[in-house]
Amino acid sequence: MGYGFGAFLLVVGLVLALAVTDSVSGIDLTMVGWIMAAVGVVVIALTAFTWNNGRRARTTQTVTHPDGSQTVRDNRSNGI
Repeated sequence: MGYGFGAFLLVVGLVLALAVTDSVSGIDLTMVGWIMAAVGVVVIALTAFTWNNGRRARTTQTVTHPDGSQTVRDNRSNGI
């Protein structure tokens, strides 16, 4: 999934909710449209959140002590 799928759900959902006036027996197309639009927004937000996590800077620092032992330190920053 990604931005494309989220945008597709959002557009189809808004068309169903706002532009379609037909009726199907036992199905409220307006409600189905609003649900699809909401799911599309959630997919877009989750995609943005997931892709943003991969952009954070990560550095690893290894310190060798005089007795030969090593300490590894992992630094993560949020970036700008």
